[in-house]
Formats: sequence, C-alpha cells, structure tokens
Amino acid sequence: MLRQYELVDRVLSYDPTADEALINRAYVFSMQAHGSQKRASGDPYFSHPIEVAGILTDLRLDDETIATAILHDTIEDTVATPEQIERMFGSSVARLVDGVTKLSKIEAQTENERAAENLRKFLLAMSDDIRVLLVKLADRLHNMRTLHHIKSEEKRRRIARETMDIYAPLAERIGMYEFMKEMQSLAFRELEPEAFESISRRLEQLHAGEGDHIARISAGVRALLARRGVEAEVLGREKHPYSIWRKMAERHISFEQLSDIMAFRVIVPDTEQCYRALGIIHERWPMVPNRFKDYISTPKRNGYRSLHTSVIHNETARIEIQIRSREMHAQAEFGLAAHWAYKQSQPRPDTQVSWIRDLVEILDHADSPEEILEHTRMAMYQDRIFAFTPTGELIQLPKGATAVDFAYAVHTDLGDQTVGAKVNGRVVPLRSAIENGDQVQILRSKNQEPEPGWLNFVTTGKARAAIRRFVRHKERDETIALGRKFYDEIVRRLPAQLGQEALGNALKRLNLPDADTLMQAIAKRQLTDEQVMEALMPGAGGADVALPVPPQREAISIKGLTPGVAFKLATCCSPVPGDRIVGLRRPDEAVEVHSIECPELADGVDADWVDLGWGDKADGGVARLSVIVRNEPGSLGVMATILGQQQANIVNLALYHRDASFHTNHVMIEVRDRAHIERILAALRAADAIANAERM
Repeated sequence: MLRQYELVDRVLSYDPTADEALINRAYVFSMQAHGSQKRASGDPYFSHPIEVAGILTDLRLDDETIATAILHDTIEDTVATPEQIERMFGSSVARLVDGVTKLSKIEAQTENERAAENLRKFLLAMSDDIRVLLVKLADRLHNMRTLHHIKSEEKRRRIARETMDIYAPLAERIGMYEFMKEMQSLAFRELEPEAFESISRRLEQLHAGEGDHIARISAGVRALLARRGVEAEVLGREKHPYSIWRKMAERHISFEQLSDIMAFRVIVPDTEQCYRALGIIHERWPMVPNRFKDYISTPKRNGYRSLHTSVIHNETARIEIQIRSREMHAQAEFGLAAHWAYKQSQPRPDTQVSWIRDLVEILDHADSPEEILEHTRMAMYQDRIFAFTPTGELIQLPKGATAVDFAYAVHTDLGDQTVGAKVNGRVVPLRSAIENGDQVQILRSKNQEPEPGWLNFVTTGKARAAIRRFVRHKERDETIALGRKFYDEIVRRLPAQLGQEALGNALKRLNLPDADTLMQAIAKRQLTDEQVMEALMPGAGGADVALPVPPQREAISIKGLTPGVAFKLATCCSPVPGDRIVGLRRPDEAVEVHSIECPELADGVDADWVDLGWGDKADGGVARLSVIVRNEPGSLGVMATILGQQQANIVNLALYHRDASFHTNHVMIEVRDRAHIERILAALRAADAIANAERM
C-alpha cells in the first residue's frame, strides 16, 4: 500500500502546482473513516482506495480526482455524509464522490429495473464530469485484481460478468485499451477458468520451446529501422488469453491454427515517421493481405490512432505490428485520460473526435481548476445513449433512438420480429425514445414482419436499412403476385388458348429478361393490357384490327397482399371488405383501391380501371364515420361505449364542428367488414345521445 508521502510525491512529480493539503486531508479522513474495516483478502479496507488513487496517478490525473479516489467509498461504506465531504473538501470533490457512489450501488443488485435506474443516474453524473468514470474504472480494475480473495464463486462470477458487459466496454468507448484488456483478461479467468488455463498453459509451452522469440524479433525490427534512419522503440508481447480465445471463437479455429499470437508496437517520434516505418517494414517482409488498417488518417470514434499491419516474418511466423507516435501511444494506452497527463504538450491534431478535441482545448487553455470544472461538464455521450437488455448486455444507440432501433441493434432477426417493447418493466409504444440507462425488453413473434410505417420514426442506419430491404423485397414479391393475377385475367380475355412458347416469345417481343419483370410491368402499368395481349398473341390486342379489346371477365382478388405495398387503400373512401371495389392503375404507382361508390372516381379518367375483389376471409380495414352527438355531458362517452361493445377499435377521433346543440365528430375505427359497419351505425343511431351517424 502506498504511504501518504509516496502518494503526494507521485502527484507532485507530474503536477507541481497540485493541492498537497487536499490530498493529505483526504488520506487522513479516509483512513479514519474506514477504521478497522477489512477486505476479503484480510488487508485493511483503507488499502483499496489508496491503490485506486495510485492507479490514477499513473494516468497523471489532477489533485481533485486523486482526492475523489481516496474518498470514493466513504459515503457508501462508512458513516461519512455528502455534506461532510463537501464541507471538508469542497463542492467539486463532493460531486465527484457522489457520482462514483451512484454507480457502486448497482454492484449489490441484480434486479433489472433498479440496476438500470442506478446506472442511468451514474451515466448522467459521468456526462456531467468524465472524471467520475475514470475513478470508477480504476476502482473496478483494482477490485478485479483482488477478485480471487472473494470466497463466494457466485459473487465472483457476477462481478466478472458485470466487468465484461459494462466496464470493459466503457473503457473501450473512451479509448482506455489497457484498462479494457486487463479487465477482460481478469474477468475471462473467472468466467471461463478452463479455457483460460488451457490457453495460458499453451502460451507457456510455446514460450519455453521458442525461448525469447519476442525479444529477438523486437531487436530485429528495431535494428532494421535504425539502419534506415528511423529512431523507434519496439515493444513485443503475446496476446492475452481472452483476445486469443475470442479470435478462436470468431474464426472457428484451434489454438494451433492461430498464427498471429504475437503483437509488436513500433513507437516513433511523429506521424511522418509512422509512414516511413510502415514502408520499411513492408519492404522487408511481405504483408498479409486485407490486414492493413490506417487509423491515423481515419481515427476510431474514441480518438484511437495507429497503423495496423500483419507481415510474414522470416517466411514462417505471422506477426501483427502497430505503428504509432508517442502521443498516439499515450492515447492508445489511456484514452481520454491521457489528455490530463499531456495537457501541457503540443496541440492535438484535428483528426480526433470532436468531444475529445473540445475537452483537450478546454484543459489546455483553462486558467483555473474552477474553469476546468465548469467547462468539463461535457456530455461525453451527447450523441450516444446506453441501454441494456434484460440479461445486462450493453447496447449503444444514438440519442432519439426508439425501441425498434434497440431491437435491430441487438439482432436483425429480433428487429424483424418485433411486436412490442417493455422499458423498465412497462409496455411502451414502439416509437418511444430510449433514455440513458433504460432496460429494454423486446417482445417478438415469428409471425411478425417489419412494417413500412416504422421508417417514420426509426433513427439508426441499421434499422432503416433492414426495414427498407424488407419493404423492397416485399413490394417486389407482392407486385409480382398482383401482376400475375392481372396477367391471368389478360390471358382469359384472349380469343384462343395460349401455346407453351407464347410467354417466352412475348418476353422477346417486349425485350424483357424474365416473367417476373413482365408481371411487375403489368402491375405498375408500365405496359397496357393491349400491349401484353398483342405480345402474347399478335392481333389480339386490337393494334391492327378495329375490334375492341374484350372486357375483364373476373374480379381480381387482392387477398394475401399487404395494404401500402403492392396496393394502397384510398383514403377518400376507405374501402373495407364487403364493399364493391375497383382499382386505378397509373404508371409506376401501386394500384389504388376505391369503393365503387367513391365520388373521387370521377377524377380517375387518367388511369386504367380494374375490377377487384377482396377474396375469402379478407382482413378488415379502417372505416370513417361522421357521428353527430348532442351537446350534453356524457354523450361522447356513450359513443365510445357503443363502439367498444361492437368490438370497434378507435384509431382517430376529431371534433369537426360544434354549436350550441350538437357536436359533429369524425371517427376512424377498425372494422372487420361492411356488415360490421352497418351494425355499428345501427347501434349508434339507436342511442338517445346520438343524433345521427353516417359512413363517410
């Protein structure tokens, strides 16, 4: 455990202006507050916050953050109060300690809704000041280092799962890859002990058989670059067991088949030297195809920059090499935290993601700790939110994302089959926006398909692409099906039976590649009935003779097709099953279905008319009613009660006109068929509170 003077000396070594008295007060206060408390290892509990503070000194963080680390467990585990912390250490430290404490509360809970709510509070505190997250990540890292002292296997596994699902991804999001990798490795050892031991044992055998292979390769790369005038530090390592295990799982290969288990980092003074070093290495050893990535010109979202390549070393071993500048290396090691350590260095390049660049600018130009605090209350995730599945998996989404976006983010199949959603245990509309820390459960059905209307509210590219892809395929399939029905009716109108080769010959005459394309052209009126008849049986289309084209013989059923895809129900008359219907076909448009009584049909002279039928057991539709109720208390309730009794669901209700005696309401209701509408109208007209009811 670090002694008091050792901790202070560490901070002063990188920040001579640090508040030494603040750190000393925090050290003494925490030691007294924790008193005789012990950890599972038997060590004094006080050793834990001091080790957390030590981890943060490696990141060269400011004095307030170090004091927060020393005090972070006092409110949760001792009799100390937030008011006491604020009085002794100031409002800034008190706010940071409170933010860390909020997340700690989830560790003793596994109940979904309470855990999600506590994590939501933490995320809000973290977005207020990112140092909350840095302290919590250091806290979790030290807890993972001492996890083996906990006797309960169930508790160890719960903490390890939490680390793998929440804290390691958070570390990755802000670019703290060293924290992420160590957390993953320690959690992997607990969650998959047999796999961990097996991979570790094989790594030891490999190392024993090849000797100090990594050191020899490192020295060779360093010497090669030095001969060409590039000053470089070369660090080599074997990949950690979790990384190897994940690659084996992703590629479905054994340990023996995994060739790139060694990784090397080439650290050079500046960006220009990065590309020089890359050229020298590729000139000396052949590059593995498709394994080169340039994260310098196109950084990752969290600001990570580096050149990645894999080469065949000495014709046998495939090795991975990362090339970066010293500044890039600091960013890669410690992510956002590196900017506290290097805030006095040269300005960062503009290729960093905006939220990191803004923070660095503030840190570089702030005149006082108060100004830093005021301006670092940045919404680190202002463009992102975190939500959780019922099993605790962390899902990142853009702000404004809905339950449907969440479903597609988990898996495309889940999105396609979504029928409902529960957010924090409550059923919500699918268009509801997800908030930070929400726990979302998606309700699914194998019979469900994506709905075109979802495109009106989804925000993520993945969701929009999946829905559009489905609608496109659905539209094509249903347009072909409808076109085939039109085609069958056209064939029935021909004066003679078609021969076997008639369709193939017609496709050649029309210069179409296949029958499906023909059916689409018929459905969308890209070809007239006369043109199709003429192509199938020359002379039958009336092109060369004065005889009129035979009329349609049978109504064409639209059963099995989806409204809004291959055809659309006209809103002017809102036809429902049981109505006599006709279709209007216009070029490159879906067939528009009208009731035969629709007054708007007079305007349909520019379209082909086709006789349509609903087909047996057709689905219901939406009817529009005009209901005049008396201007009396309860009249609207009477109308709603009658509709409910008649099993009619109200889709929309609007007050159209009102006067002293009557109110006219326009009501849209879901009905089964025309007979259902007639029963509803009869029931409405029989009520004293209703003066009249008509279908619109």
